Amino acid sequence: MFAEERRRRILNYINEHSRASVTELTSVFHVSEATVRRDLKELEEEGLLHRTHGGALAFQSVSFEPTFSEKRVHHAEEKQRIAAKALEWIHEEDTILLDSGTTTYQLAQRISSLRSLTVVTNSYQILRELEHTESLELVSTGGVVRRSTQSLVGPIAEKTLEMIKVDKVFLGTNALDLEAGLTTPNLYEAQVKKAMVQAASQVILLCDSSKINQTSFAKVVSLSDVDVWITDEEAPDDVVQQVSDAGVEVILV
Repeated sequence: MFAEERRRRILNYINEHSRASVTELTSVFHVSEATVRRDLKELEEEGLLHRTHGGALAFQSVSFEPTFSEKRVHHAEEKQRIAAKALEWIHEEDTILLDSGTTTYQLAQRISSLRSLTVVTNSYQILRELEHTESLELVSTGGVVRRSTQSLVGPIAEKTLEMIKVDKVFLGTNALDLEAGLTTPNLYEAQVKKAMVQAASQVILLCDSSKINQTSFAKVVSLSDVDVWITDEEAPDDVVQQVSDAGVEVILV
């Protein structure tokens, strides 16, 4: 089988099954793992699928949402750089909101050295990470557990957020588009994120370049509601310029 034909069949298989592991594709197509990984890399570079740790995901409808574990390894290096930069916006005595997400989780792992900091979050992964850091005041929004994203959502979380005011929110998003703004696959997630924005004096968006020019199901806020956007250097120049022209401080790392 020629390489081009094999890649076409691999893509069809992944589109049919929504996702597939390298081991699975190796078995189905009777080729080595190295060959499968090379094919997946080329298919991703062509914009035909998303690679994950150990496999790949098909491009899905606007309602599709990868799990926390899948998102955690996707663009991991970029997320680490973004989180490291975001730490510069946090000062002792601040009260901050950390949205549920893999980049905000990276940020949470970096703040344990700070003192006299209040952290509010709807992420039970972040709650676990910070629960033994006695120097921090840790507040949970409460809410309904979404196991796939390890977040707390729903009216309880929204009501908590209506009752508070914080200095900064560090917000994640599944998709960013100049026209559609920030969007996410789940309506309940969108409502909680919107409540976070309304509770914060400053909105700091942590969004890597893989999410740019993407649109998902439920709108969170417009880009004009963001004060600072921290992203990686692969962000398209035209998007960065237009967002900057709209009054958002854009930081490339």
